[in-house]
Amino acid sequence: MTPPLTQSSSWRNLLQHRDVMRRKRLLDIALVEPDRLKSFELSLDGLRLNYALNAVTAETIALLMKLARERDVESWRERMFKGEKINETENRAVLHVALRRKETTPLLLDGHDVMQDVKAMRQKMARHVTAIRNGQWTGATGKPIRHIVNIGIGGSDLGPRLVTMALQSYASGPQAHFVANVDAADLFSKLKILDPAETLFLVVSKTFTTQETLLNARTARQWLVEHLGEQAVGKHFLAVSTNYEAMKAFGIDAENALPMWDWVGGRFSLWSAVGLSAAIAVGMDHFQQLLSGAAAMDEHFRSAPLEQNMPVMLAMLGVWNGTVMGARVQAVLPYNERLRDLPRYLQQLEMESNGKTATRGGGEVDCVTAPVLFGEPGTIGQHSFHQWLHQGSDAIMADFIGVAQDADHQPEHHRVLLANMVAQAGALAFGQTQTTARHELYPGNRPSNLIILDRLDPFHLGLLLALFEHKVFVQSVIWNINAFDQPGVELGKRLATKLLSGENPVDPAWNLLMNLYNQIAVYCKT
Repeated sequence: MTPPLTQSSSWRNLLQHRDVMRRKRLLDIALVEPDRLKSFELSLDGLRLNYALNAVTAETIALLMKLARERDVESWRERMFKGEKINETENRAVLHVALRRKETTPLLLDGHDVMQDVKAMRQKMARHVTAIRNGQWTGATGKPIRHIVNIGIGGSDLGPRLVTMALQSYASGPQAHFVANVDAADLFSKLKILDPAETLFLVVSKTFTTQETLLNARTARQWLVEHLGEQAVGKHFLAVSTNYEAMKAFGIDAENALPMWDWVGGRFSLWSAVGLSAAIAVGMDHFQQLLSGAAAMDEHFRSAPLEQNMPVMLAMLGVWNGTVMGARVQAVLPYNERLRDLPRYLQQLEMESNGKTATRGGGEVDCVTAPVLFGEPGTIGQHSFHQWLHQGSDAIMADFIGVAQDADHQPEHHRVLLANMVAQAGALAFGQTQTTARHELYPGNRPSNLIILDRLDPFHLGLLLALFEHKVFVQSVIWNINAFDQPGVELGKRLATKLLSGENPVDPAWNLLMNLYNQIAVYCKT
């Protein structure tokens, strides 16, 4: 059994070090080391992590890495890659890394080689992508497909949505649209501009029972049938799920159904057939490059020493700034418009994975875990919430994400964008204290990382997303929580189902909820 974090010797050493570091300003720490910008940077294949603007020294990093070893990060890492069932509450392996694995050597899970399943899935994806993009797949009237509507929610939406937006300069196939919200406005805003004869729906739901997704799918099906007839369903619907019987009942035959597996969590599933809509939009070759980038980060994470390991370093800096130093807010600030969906994607990845207070053993954690995460692309956020970042009363930490090469070939715009990114990071770190006016006081000492991609292409995007996946995993090991279940997500779903069923109240709290729902339903004439 893993001992509580606060009882470890490394933790006690970190607290003593924290008391020393709190008496220092980040500006003074940074100026002591002339080579800090180089020595506090890690890089991999055109992705750089510079952490010089954190209140850390070489001693801090050594203490953090000692904590990582004491918490068995290396052994947990290996257990994940080997397919052990480290998702204990659901008795499942955690093998999203297998989805982008290049090796042909078997990877056994309960005696079965999952790599054969992955290979078959990739081949089926490629067949569908090729047929749709080259016009071989036609709708019920013989017209080629010009629009894909991805119907999913959570991990079945955020990943492919992010990739499609981030790689829009590579898009040459049918236009991808995304529907996630059960609010009818989300779906009907798309339907009213689409020609059913040229539209293909992709329903993504692991169980094929997700309430929001299935309601949207049934409504889309009804719309299609009203325009093209019942016989058109098979030509205009694909699905990704584990529930083949439910897909068949919906009207989707086996050839148009792609698999999911219980050893891949939804928020880690982009790399599977869940990414089909993105692959159709940008092409299978580019989707494979995305997988290659993630695979490169996997290999680095698995083999690099902790001190040179980018996901481990990013994770431990988060532990230092959050769990040790007390920052409870994480800002993700991509200085690239195409990465505007990255903060939302990372909200689910980090807050659904590590937003927990129960340990792996069922006890209660003895430290703070995942921070509140939010963000907007620069420079938009500078004119909204950056005031709070610089002068608010809450301790924050930030990740600035930039792209070195401007894909739009507008050098003046790009210079201004990057100058603003560096200036904001510097203002957070160093502040402005030489002033007599209170409103001009910027306290500084607010840490940030600069994560720079050489280019925003499929390979480097894969590197970036896998970096954050592994960061989340490392932090879960430090905090002794299971990053791969999500019991808190289910409670609200169960209550909503009970409200819709009209179940009789059984206790005062439920009676109150039912009365509230009925009152609102009457008011809204629902």
